[in-house]
Amino acid sequence: MAYWLMKSEPAEVSIDDLAARGTVPWFGVRNYQARNFMRDAMRIGDRAFFYHSSCAEPGIAGLCEICAPAHADATQFDPASPYFDPKATPDKPRWLCVDVSFVRKTRLLPLAELRAHPELAAMPILQRGNRLSITPVTAAEWNFISERLL
Repeated sequence: MAYWLMKSEPAEVSIDDLAARGTVPWFGVRNYQARNFMRDAMRIGDRAFFYHSSCAEPGIAGLCEICAPAHADATQFDPASPYFDPKATPDKPRWLCVDVSFVRKTRLLPLAELRAHPELAAMPILQRGNRLSITPVTAAEWNFISERLL
């Protein structure tokens, strides 16, 4: 099993939205490295921290699980979507998504609290300039956060 941190703006999809829906496609990823993580590395059963970003109080808000492998992100084909990509076609999609299912909501674990622990210093979310919406989490980082902070 691999572990991930997946960012979502709560105005778009929050942990409460995921809890209400049960599963959601992780749509709108428009970074090739994040797309490649979904395509090449994510597997059904992998776990992820659900991270609220671009909001008043960013941080880990819950846990989710990958429940469907990478597939074409439908928003790339919708001209009304902010994620529309005119170069993408159903035969040659440029953007992918995975489906995630709700595991549990947690207390909000803010970025400042993550930064306070030297054990987490290497996490990509804590690196200056890292804006990826999906990043890997080591087993040690996952266990530290899950067992000691949530």
